[in-house]
Amino acid sequence: MEISGKKISIIGAEKSGIGAAKLIRKSGGIPFISDSGQEEKLKDSISALEELGFDFEIGKHSDRVFNCELMIASPGVPSNAEVMVKAREKKIKLISEIELASAFCKGNIIAITGSNGKTTTTTLCNYVLNTSGLKSYTAGNIGVAFSEIALDIKENEFVSLEVSSFQLDLIDTFKPKVSVVLNITPDHLNRYEYKFENYISSKLRIYKNQDRDDFVILNHDDKTLMDSVVKLSEGQRGFESSDFYFSLSSSQSNGCFVSGDKIIFNNNGKTLFTCNVKEVNLKGEHNLANAMAVISIAKLFDADNEKIIEALRSFQAIEHRLELVREIGGVKFINDSKATNVDSVWYALRSFNEPIFLILGGQDKGNDYNQIKDLVVERVVKIFAIGSSAEKVFNFFHLLVKVEIKRTMEDAVLAASKEARQDEVVLLSPACASFDMFNDYEQRGKVFKEVVNRL
Repeated sequence: MEISGKKISIIGAEKSGIGAAKLIRKSGGIPFISDSGQEEKLKDSISALEELGFDFEIGKHSDRVFNCELMIASPGVPSNAEVMVKAREKKIKLISEIELASAFCKGNIIAITGSNGKTTTTTLCNYVLNTSGLKSYTAGNIGVAFSEIALDIKENEFVSLEVSSFQLDLIDTFKPKVSVVLNITPDHLNRYEYKFENYISSKLRIYKNQDRDDFVILNHDDKTLMDSVVKLSEGQRGFESSDFYFSLSSSQSNGCFVSGDKIIFNNNGKTLFTCNVKEVNLKGEHNLANAMAVISIAKLFDADNEKIIEALRSFQAIEHRLELVREIGGVKFINDSKATNVDSVWYALRSFNEPIFLILGGQDKGNDYNQIKDLVVERVVKIFAIGSSAEKVFNFFHLLVKVEIKRTMEDAVLAASKEARQDEVVLLSPACASFDMFNDYEQRGKVFKEVVNRL
């Protein structure tokens, strides 16, 4: 991508926007950053932009944003936002930050998407590769923006990249060496005109530019995913890359699967890796599936089997994803703030055999709670509903289990801690976005942990 001397507008002044601006300036381009958000919420960004000496505006998108040859949109900017609509009308090329960064990355891009498990899988992938002696970075929808490190990644090195549907909406030539689709369940439907098929199409853009030298890894157990791969490509597989699969329930000649108490990876029917399922330190069958995706990636690059097993044994759960905060009087307090959709809560509820006090709610994204209704009846003692969707949560569940609406996170945690007894669980797994009460899911999780740690 030739950007030297070109004026480039960046919509969004947070992590990905600042990363894009840095990359553009290093590459000779002229960045201008515009964010319509409130100054109060963007104080840290404003300080960083001033310190870095970037040209920017906050609180509006003036006509100046259209005085450019290219526009970079941050993931949080909806495709139907006024500034995006006007840019299209003016025939300005619109791309995502990962599209920009990928053009400057010389290493192997491992792009991981899915409705659930992206962060854990991306982090585990990076950990396994580094433990195996393969230099790897992690970026994207997790940690640093891809643009921040794209120029640092050398040939034969790797970047484990968490990719959201929002980032995939505006790719053009983005071409990962390995693309992974973990699963597809309804999420972010408010961004996709409440049409599940639009969201699916966005996810499957991840492999659209791959060729026969590349790899795609898919969850064979996900019927929606497997049906969509064929349906959206008019009866064909829909990808040119070599296909591998992972499954908890069926053997694979190309891919990873569970057989009894063994995890097996085959390539063209030849077994290249085996280990006991107990070697995976992460809790839950969903994490076993995530681990199989990572094993597949590692074996595609000939990682040493013993090093892979060593990494699987020693890897720890990430913050805000089924994270044990404390155990007080035999009550476990679990932070699953990253569970921003109903499917994530389904996995969370299945991860515990103990009775659960569930903190549920936030900014609703078109949630259908029927998916977890039976599990809630089976495993949940009481729900504490929070956030702008608290009334919806109450209305759906109050005839099934006890439900109490709480005004704040602190109120919910305190109430749950008073009712929970030994060998029970207090679980924050909201099924919703956080923006009605918090800056993001991370702040939500930190507030939960702060309250728990004061108990």
